Amino acid sequence: MKRRIKNIYHLLQAIVARFYYWGLNSPKIKVIGVTGTDGKTTTTHLIYHILKKNRIKSSMISTIYATIAGKKYSTGLHVTTPNSFFVQRSLKLAEKRGEECFVLETTAHAIDQDRVWGVPFLISVITNVTHEHLKSVGGYDYFSSLTNYLYTKLKLLFSSKTAVVNCDDPLLFESLEEIKKRTRTVTYGFKEGCDYTLNFSSVLKKKIPKFNEYNFLAAYAVCRELGIPKEKIIDAVRTFHLPPGRVELVYKKRFEIYIDFAHTINGIRNILIYLGGKGKRIIHVFGAAGLRDRTKRRLMGEESAKRSNSIILTEEDYRTEDPYLIAKEIGKGIKRWGFRYVRPEDFVGEDKTYTIIIHRMDAIKKAICVAKRGDLVVLTGKSHEASLARGRKEYPWNEKKAVEKALKICYNETL
Repeated sequence: MKRRIKNIYHLLQAIVARFYYWGLNSPKIKVIGVTGTDGKTTTTHLIYHILKKNRIKSSMISTIYATIAGKKYSTGLHVTTPNSFFVQRSLKLAEKRGEECFVLETTAHAIDQDRVWGVPFLISVITNVTHEHLKSVGGYDYFSSLTNYLYTKLKLLFSSKTAVVNCDDPLLFESLEEIKKRTRTVTYGFKEGCDYTLNFSSVLKKKIPKFNEYNFLAAYAVCRELGIPKEKIIDAVRTFHLPPGRVELVYKKRFEIYIDFAHTINGIRNILIYLGGKGKRIIHVFGAAGLRDRTKRRLMGEESAKRSNSIILTEEDYRTEDPYLIAKEIGKGIKRWGFRYVRPEDFVGEDKTYTIIIHRMDAIKKAICVAKRGDLVVLTGKSHEASLARGRKEYPWNEKKAVEKALKICYNETL
């Protein structure tokens, strides 16, 4: 009932915002929506980069920030798709300044709550759909089932003139016929029969993580649909740098330290598979958000244990939950893969061991202090985010500064 009332409020707000900024007119700007469980931010930034490199005036709203007519704006803490007034105001400003395209990273929550009602999506791309935001027995999070979560994301495609779909994703492949009935549909992927396929590792002559191959291909398919020639897209991709906190190498002297936003089962699997290919020991530091999908916690622990040598469980926006109990739920999955728990003071990064250090700064310091030459320290879950939710308050946070502080303490070094 509370969710229904809240959604009615969001819809009314969206209707007011739409007519406040546009009246009876319709926006003329070309809007590209980007949705999916993982890869939305990288895909959004790459589409924007390709457009700009091809002299197409464009604006963008992503998880990290918004760039509207050349000016950067914050979208708030823990926000991907802002409220309707921010979105409609941004579209209006972009069109007023002569922008041709607008790339909008769009979450399932925003779609379900009608925060993007009235946005004229020309093209929408969906990267994948995996386990995330599902309600548990404890009542946390949002969607009642994976089917409900999937269908909510598909509504964005149904409201667009063209849907760009990852045909290698199992759930999306099963939904292709339904999508094709609702709107013009093109596909991308590496299996036979996909409309757009291109191996960027081969084209760029450098190793790209498999998950980013899909993100690059998603952006490529969208830009081809916008009429940009293949070679011009490839030239633009050559100069692209991943957004902050996406497979970001922040230190590489004694050992390597990576920061990544991975906070889903699939995200953790992908980043650890990629970094595991380096053939080095991995110390993984991560947690799970409070008042969010509890059903994924054990599975996140399993994914980490399959591919890490040692693990430190820590806080990640625990909100009003007990962070130690969150860590214990993750630990159930870790133990299934033969890891043994050791006390924080006894943790030395030994293989098949894990510990719990709730304070994130202390956890990062411990990982960096016990790391040996040649190791990989992998910090996931926070990356670019500027705060930690503890209780009902947001506390300032900077993952890179935490790494720098730990390096100073452990080795008297800086980034």
